[in-house]
Amino acid sequence: MNSDRRQKLDTLRHIKMARSAHGFVRGSTRLFYDWIADRPAGAIPEGPAIWICGDCHSGNLGPLANARGDVDIQICDLDEAVIGNPAFDLLRLSLSLASAARSTDFPGAVTARIIERVIDGYEIALEHDRPTEMTPPDAVRQALKSAIGQKWEHLAEERLDDNHNELPRGKKFWDISARETSGLRRLLRAPEVEAIVTSLRPRDDAKIDIVDLAFWVKGTNSLGKARYAALLSIGEDDPSLCLLDIKEAGVPDTITATVAAMPADHGRRVVEGARHLSPYLGERMVAGDLNGCPVFIRELRPQDLKLDMAHTKAADALHAAYYLGHVVGRAHARQMHGDDRGHWLKALGKARPADLDAPSWLWQSTVALLGVHEVAYLEHCRRFALDE
Repeated sequence: MNSDRRQKLDTLRHIKMARSAHGFVRGSTRLFYDWIADRPAGAIPEGPAIWICGDCHSGNLGPLANARGDVDIQICDLDEAVIGNPAFDLLRLSLSLASAARSTDFPGAVTARIIERVIDGYEIALEHDRPTEMTPPDAVRQALKSAIGQKWEHLAEERLDDNHNELPRGKKFWDISARETSGLRRLLRAPEVEAIVTSLRPRDDAKIDIVDLAFWVKGTNSLGKARYAALLSIGEDDPSLCLLDIKEAGVPDTITATVAAMPADHGRRVVEGARHLSPYLGERMVAGDLNGCPVFIRELRPQDLKLDMAHTKAADALHAAYYLGHVVGRAHARQMHGDDRGHWLKALGKARPADLDAPSWLWQSTVALLGVHEVAYLEHCRRFALDE
């Protein structure tokens, strides 16, 4: 990536992280794991070595569609996925929800109850072999309702400014070099990439044409890494369109289990993590190589949406914490045998004070991390203001 583009992306990332303390938390995985690395042994319980999201904040959970169009709430961002300690996902989710609560007018007692509800929902998922039915909170129910009704036209309106013939250049999409263009064209002609695209829309005339390619300015943590959008046309008669998200797979900030046997290629690592944690997403992803850089490719479906947890009432925030804790618990539980689940449940439930239902380690760690991130956020804003 050229230095001019990288400088622009770094500036945009600083701006996004300076907008709110909650946004700063979402973009600070390295700070989170630096803090964890400094904890004494035993401060955070050690769970079974399984695939974890690594960056399990509330914004990385949302509606996802599988190849058949079924929709479920699952983890939707797996850039940091590794085989590691499931406690890290639980703690990162608690931190993000607590940070969001502190950014509202909720009193501190609500923050405490949010952490309780996260662990409650998580443990319920581990206690049952089959997913338990539960009523989604308002924010999740609205997202599911919107997702089920989404069509390609909604995706085009949101991502492409309702233009089906090109990726509109401006804030979201930038021009790319001839080398990037040729590399992307080679990548998109790979049989495994074409197989993913055509498998999602079976048809007799499965001819794939590249309509447009661009650099995609998107996300927070991903700003600074290479990311591209590819608009494709499938079929000759009455062709259908699809939008591919192609992301550089870098070295994760997540702390990996010492016994982890993961793919050495980071693109394959992300895809493997997705298949374990988010089956709806994993079946729609494939790893590849772009000019020597490992990448992973996913088709964006109209049903793939972000959860909007802003402006929720306290009662709905508590319900959402329970629900999202359960979603993460399901993603972890499907990788554990019965004995592993039992041992992990016992480890999670140790040292629960009588006046607070959340385990001491989760409460104390979340509070400490809130303080660390608040200080870092103010310093970030100060440095960014001085730079400006």
